[in-house]
Amino acid sequence: MLLIQQVLNGVMLGSVYVTVAVAFTLTIGVLNFLNFTIPTLFMLSGMAAWALTKWGIPFGLSQALPWPLALAAAVVMTIVASLIVERFTFRYMKTKYGDATEHAIPLVSSLGFLLIIENLIRIGYGTDAQRMAAVSWDTTVNLGGLLLRAPQLISLCVALVIVSGLNWVLKHSRIGRGLRAIAENPDAANILGVDSRRLVPVIFMLTGLLCGLAGILFAINYGEVSPQMGEDIGSKAIAGMVIGGLGSIWGAVLGGLIIGITEMMTIHFFGADTVQVAVWGLLLVALFVRPQGLLGHHSIGKGKL
Repeated sequence: MLLIQQVLNGVMLGSVYVTVAVAFTLTIGVLNFLNFTIPTLFMLSGMAAWALTKWGIPFGLSQALPWPLALAAAVVMTIVASLIVERFTFRYMKTKYGDATEHAIPLVSSLGFLLIIENLIRIGYGTDAQRMAAVSWDTTVNLGGLLLRAPQLISLCVALVIVSGLNWVLKHSRIGRGLRAIAENPDAANILGVDSRRLVPVIFMLTGLLCGLAGILFAINYGEVSPQMGEDIGSKAIAGMVIGGLGSIWGAVLGGLIIGITEMMTIHFFGADTVQVAVWGLLLVALFVRPQGLLGHHSIGKGKL
């Protein structure tokens, strides 16, 4: 029973990795670059939710906000931050330098945003971890001896609903068809009338939404936020994305769950100190055995999403 409980805990933890891994998959699947601001957007959402519930809007504009309003505001802030990143890592660079920006300059500029945002948060709130106030619906459900916390169940359900909805949008909507066309061949997509300048911000809006939801769900589940919280989550989400398959949304889901279960089982059998060895050892084995990932393709460009 204890072993099953640990597997269940791993699935719940993996739901956070899933959401962040899908955000990485969107940018690398459609735009062919690794968006380094994703871990910072995840952190920004959690820190914003904590600050808004403790102090409210800065400069004395409000008192501490209630939970629902603070969480919604944190997600909106994360989406806006993601669009700012798009404005200066893609739109401005593309307009000024054209194809010379592909793909190194967006990658490096996104790394710059990561460092700027993270250090601004550290300057404003310090480097110490901050405790989140417990939510009123933080109850535990007992299912035949297996314990499930309500926030964890909600996190898993939210992750699956978002991924399913996103997958439907990409497969069946006009926006999704346009994004898949850009992923296949941006130049051909533009010739066929797909306006990439209008669709690329959609990717960053979705990225901000995914990171925002993941950040606040993590903060609620684990009751703690810090300026460093995105680093570990982001690196493990990348590992999950690679194991599941680059460019595959359901691969990111599978990989994120595998990483979550691997982490909890490693802690159970060997202790927390060995988690990084187990996760990155699993990634190396996966790269040697199946470098395209479990559900991925040999080509990152063709057949994505």
